[in-house]
Amino acid sequence: MDIGIGIIIGLVVGAIIGYIGVQMALKSAKQKRIDEINSTVDQEVKEARLTAKRLIDEAEIKAEKITSQAENKNEKIKQRKIQEAKEKFSRLKSEFESSKADQMVELKERKMEIKELESDLRQKEKSFGDKVKALDNQRAELEQREADAIALRENLEKQIKVMNRKREELETASERHIKELEKVANLSEAEAREQLLEAVKAKAETDAMALVKNSVEQAKITANKEAKKIIIQSIQRMCAEYTIENTVSVFNLDSDDLKGQIIGREGRNIRALEAATGAEIVVDDTPEAIVISSFDPIRREVARLALKRLVADGRIHPARIEEVVAKVRKQLDEQIVEIGERTVIDLDLHGLDPYLVKMVGRMRFRSSYGQNLLKHSIETANLCAIMAAELGLSRKQAKMAKRAGLLHDIGKVAEEETELSHALLGMKLCEKYGEHAAVCNAVGAHHDEVEMNNILSPIIQACDAISGARPGARREILESYLKRIGELEELAMEHEGVQKAYAMQAGRELRVIVESEKVTDQRADELSFQISQKIQDDMQYPGQIKVTVIREKRAVAYAR
Repeated sequence: MDIGIGIIIGLVVGAIIGYIGVQMALKSAKQKRIDEINSTVDQEVKEARLTAKRLIDEAEIKAEKITSQAENKNEKIKQRKIQEAKEKFSRLKSEFESSKADQMVELKERKMEIKELESDLRQKEKSFGDKVKALDNQRAELEQREADAIALRENLEKQIKVMNRKREELETASERHIKELEKVANLSEAEAREQLLEAVKAKAETDAMALVKNSVEQAKITANKEAKKIIIQSIQRMCAEYTIENTVSVFNLDSDDLKGQIIGREGRNIRALEAATGAEIVVDDTPEAIVISSFDPIRREVARLALKRLVADGRIHPARIEEVVAKVRKQLDEQIVEIGERTVIDLDLHGLDPYLVKMVGRMRFRSSYGQNLLKHSIETANLCAIMAAELGLSRKQAKMAKRAGLLHDIGKVAEEETELSHALLGMKLCEKYGEHAAVCNAVGAHHDEVEMNNILSPIIQACDAISGARPGARREILESYLKRIGELEELAMEHEGVQKAYAMQAGRELRVIVESEKVTDQRADELSFQISQKIQDDMQYPGQIKVTVIREKRAVAYAR
């Protein structure tokens, strides 16, 4: 502002000075030309005055313009400076406030840290005080124990002295007593000892004779048990047919052209056949063959026989399919009854209810782990009869054992749907159709689901295990078999000192190789027992598993 005012004043002063200079120049020129040109003086003076006035006016106008421009420029500069000053003030203020806030936050954090440190310090001080108190208490307790130990030691020393004195007195009294006995018996100490040894020897011979007699009697009892065990093992190794049932049946065709007739237009024939039989018919690229799949063997057999009749007849359409399936199902029911009756006659069993006979026939079309259920039941029945006879049971009890062996798995083929296990369901069926109470109990208890109350129940349970556990009787799914073998080997490898483990004979034997440096002979015996117990507790398997622990020590040297 001061600079603008100064500029304006300078311009005005300059204009005035210029004006004065112009006037003085004009006056001097006029004075000089007065002498030279008198005629034109007035005119020139007028012109000069007009020119001077015009110049003054122009100078005033220019001065006003310059002054106005200077004022505008000065105002703009002023406003800009004021704005810059305000912005700088605001920026400095915000920076100051932000730095002040950061300092406050930092100050609060430091205060919190200081408080936490003070709290930790108080806790540590308290803990240290507690520990000091505890140490003082322990020191006092130790000092008390030390004092008690010193007193106890002094007491023991006194007692030892007393005992030594009494021992000396006893030795003296014993010597005196021995001398008195020698005088009374007229025997020396050596002679008395010899007579005592002879008496002990005679008593030992008597006891030995009694022990031998007891051992002979025990051997007779053991021999009887071993004989029965041998008989049972012989029954277990009895020759029987190895059978495997599948969940699919293959129906062979004379030509692949028949597949189109079986499928029918838009698949109506095959759909009608599946709906009527309840089995799945798989028609694929297998040459001259159709696969019939179903978990129910009876449905699978109905589908196979119906297909056989339809192909032989050549007329394949939905109405004909339903007619043939109905006839086949009726014929199969008659065949089931016939199979049951023939089985009962072959086993020489009488008085069996017709419904139970039919259930026995249904076993022909059922399998368990690949083992045909009817053949398993017949095998179990024969084993039960033989074992009952070998165990000295009566003929009637042997017949009942055979009957229970045939019916023990009848719950697996029951027509009704229930949540009961097959053993309990079989027991209820036997009770319903008038079987003896011992037979019912044996059927229900062969999986320990009810308590055994007669001699037949353990026989049926043992024979069922023998028939199902013999090699080749049942098959497992490959994945479950490999998993069981792997678990068997891993279970042995968990024990310390085991180097390698091999499952052999389809998982019925486990050979464990141990490190001779880490496992002793005694430890090897313990290890085989521990592994066998671990297998019993943690795994499920048919039959029994033999655990063999092998410890081998090798010494190798080289002659060079």
